[in-house]
Amino acid sequence: MSKLYLVPTPIGNLEDITLRALKILKEVDLILAEDTRTSGKLLKHFEITTHMYSHHMHNEHKTVNNIVQRLKNGESIALISDAGTPAISDPGFLLTRACIENEIEIECLPGATAFVPALVNSGLPNDKFVFEGFLPVKKGRQTRLILLAEETRTMIFYESPHKLLKTLTHFAEYFGENRAISVSRELTKLYEETIRGTVSEVIEHFTQKAPKGEFVIVVSGKK
Repeated sequence: MSKLYLVPTPIGNLEDITLRALKILKEVDLILAEDTRTSGKLLKHFEITTHMYSHHMHNEHKTVNNIVQRLKNGESIALISDAGTPAISDPGFLLTRACIENEIEIECLPGATAFVPALVNSGLPNDKFVFEGFLPVKKGRQTRLILLAEETRTMIFYESPHKLLKTLTHFAEYFGENRAISVSRELTKLYEETIRGTVSEVIEHFTQKAPKGEFVIVVSGKK
């Protein structure tokens, strides 16, 4: 039966993939992958030979209609990203919306998402939180930070290593140097690390130790 499966993949440790995810990836007619080279390593490791098709942020607007038509024709398709759950700071939203509009069944499997272990690991309040993903690079960044300075819930951000210190400096400026913060990198991987403290303390740490890997930043809300 035609169905779109949203399948989370490991964010680092390959053992974090579920048995159900492996079963679906083997059984579907097609796998949509953000980067077929990256996903190819995962599929090869688990001896999955299902055909892959490239589906990423630069071509998803052009490919959605074709994928929807294939689903209407009876194919079953799985969507995966390079790591984590599709549509969480990754492609997936446009295709999911198109399937809903065309009354195509969708099933999202539970699985790896980087911000969940980072939040739980932080020691900051997690009963209420807001996920911000990546902040705007230029346009709208200041406006967003001014708004978030009044946010009382715990905030979660994604950031790349070469922009980490710039973002932390902005947090010091808009949230205050003494705001509690937790920065996790390389989650589930060999060099996993979490640094906790005030914004100024974490800035000092990464000034002395160059940031490496992908980062999840958890910031306490305004009191």
